[in-house]
Amino acid sequence: MNNILKRTLLPSLMAASLAGVTLVPAKPAAADDQVLRDAGIGAVTNVVTGAVRGKGNVLNNAVRGGVTGAAVNGANGLRNTRNRRHRSVVQDVGVGAGTSAVTGAITGNSRDTLGNAVDGAAVGGVIHLLTNGK
Repeated sequence: MNNILKRTLLPSLMAASLAGVTLVPAKPAAADDQVLRDAGIGAVTNVVTGAVRGKGNVLNNAVRGGVTGAAVNGANGLRNTRNRRHRSVVQDVGVGAGTSAVTGAITGNSRDTLGNAVDGAAVGGVIHLLTNGK
C-alpha cells in the first residue's frame, strides 16, 4: 500500500508544486522603463566630467556613468508610483556618488575614489534636473 501511494501521489505532488512555482507572478524589477535613458544621461555626463577633470579614459568613464545612471533609476523605482515623479535630489546625488565610487573601485580606478564620487554626484544631479516630474 505504501509503494502504491508513493508511485501515484509523489509525481502528481511534484507536478503541482512545479506548476505553482512557475505560474506565480514575480514582482517586477525596481528599475522603470526609462532605465536606458538614465544610463545614457549618466554615460554622457560622466564622460564630460572626466574630460573636465582630466581623469580616466572615455570608455571607462562612460561605463561608470552608465552604471551610475541605471542605479539612480533603480533607486527611484523602489518608490511607489505616486512618488516616482517627485524625485529626491539628495537621494539621486547620494546614490550616484556611492555607485560611482564603488564602480570605480571595481573597474580598477580606485586611486581616485573622491573624484569618482564627485563624478557620480554630478550624474545623479543631472539626471534629477532632466527627469524630475516626468
